[in-house]
Amino acid sequence: MDYKKTLTIAGSDPSGGAGIQADIKTMSALGCYAASAITAVVDENTCGVMGVMPVPPAFVKGQIKSVMDDIEPDAIKIGMVYSQELVEVIAETLSCYSVRNIVIDPVMVATSGDALSNGLIAQAITETLAPMGRLITPNIPEAEVLLGEKINADNMESAAKELAAKTKTSVLLKAGHLEENVLTDILYNAESEETLRLSSPKVDTRNTHGTGCTLSSAVASFLAHGHGLNDAVGLAKEYISNAIKAGAEYNIGHGHGPVHHFYNLWK
Repeated sequence: MDYKKTLTIAGSDPSGGAGIQADIKTMSALGCYAASAITAVVDENTCGVMGVMPVPPAFVKGQIKSVMDDIEPDAIKIGMVYSQELVEVIAETLSCYSVRNIVIDPVMVATSGDALSNGLIAQAITETLAPMGRLITPNIPEAEVLLGEKINADNMESAAKELAAKTKTSVLLKAGHLEENVLTDILYNAESEETLRLSSPKVDTRNTHGTGCTLSSAVASFLAHGHGLNDAVGLAKEYISNAIKAGAEYNIGHGHGPVHHFYNLWK
């Protein structure tokens, strides 16, 4: 039986809504076997981040090698990487393997607004890690850090193309931070030089914890299943939109609750 395999390289979230917990739920819901390498242990819940304990880079390298040598994943999602050194170690480790389907979610700020990386990471991501990937999936605040300029609804398309040129990979620029009734994400596919606009109504809910983790993991999962980049992003966008809608009325925690990762399996 052909069981597609995925690897998430990211931080942990003890509340279960983001990080590797959200990644594993997403990958499992979408029919993949999910392995993980933990980059940081995060003390957080739906209300905010209380602390971050980075895992030593050598130990992150060991986790990645253990999975790559044994499980041989079809796709990889990279999330929270807390330091420049860790970015370089991950890039160096993955360079020893032939994996095309690498999705990078440049996690820098939690949904609560708390910082999840230090200030040197942006340059390391754009110059070292992103060129190895097939797709990078920043939200607007993250893209502003990576580009060093302000982004709004009017210049999202040009910003996505500029970021693709800078990172040498395709870009999915997410519109979730805009105050619009209909949110339009921009996919610039550097492989085909196409620009796609992916729109969905904004859901009135506080339950948006881990949406970026979930979306990037969904893209990786659909790439693992053999979909092309445009289709993988479109299917992932549909999945996260439905997961947000399905989880909108749940009361989990006192802050930004999680989405419903398994909406397609149970209600």
